Amino acid sequence: MHINALHYIASTPEAAELACQGGVRWVQLRVKNQPDAIWKQLALDTQAVCRRYGATLLINDNPRLAQEIGADGVHVGANDMPPAEAREMLGPNFVIGGTANTFADVQRLAAAGVDYVGLGPFRFTSTKENLSPILGLAGYAEIMRQCRAVGITVPVIGIGGITLGDVESLLATGLHGVAVSGAIGNVADPTGEAQLFVKELSTVNPI
Repeated sequence: MHINALHYIASTPEAAELACQGGVRWVQLRVKNQPDAIWKQLALDTQAVCRRYGATLLINDNPRLAQEIGADGVHVGANDMPPAEAREMLGPNFVIGGTANTFADVQRLAAAGVDYVGLGPFRFTSTKENLSPILGLAGYAEIMRQCRAVGITVPVIGIGGITLGDVESLLATGLHGVAVSGAIGNVADPTGEAQLFVKELSTVNPI
């Protein structure tokens, strides 16, 4: 299963559309504090965008909704459904990603059979409540070194306040790619910024 090097975290189908226009082909829909009916409609509308662009759609924190609409996968956080349980529910063909903050988290997720690990945060980010300890570049370098030492090969995606200028140094630690939200969604030209991210990542780690 190919895991893209650029993951875009969207909260609306409109945001996903602008990113996909710029070449993003992996969208994680993250919806917080919304009734189920609204969440489902946002998911269906975002799924329609992803299908138009041939993009992969993951639903954050909601395996049941991912199953219901036939999304490509799900991303489960540390306090959500355990990955093994999500796998049992969704079967072998769904992409399942998990959130990690430490090497022990990565080990646990790899053992549970996730398809990729979202490791972070890189730096402070206001999009996440109850933020885990900041890793920084040195934290990623150490965790990736530990992964190599024990033969863990699951793709690891950096997340948390990452900007375009961080990409090269982060990938140099051994990360497979990066996940971003505000770095694309909160700029004047999201489509243009997405193109820059795609270009930067494809030079190091083909998307």
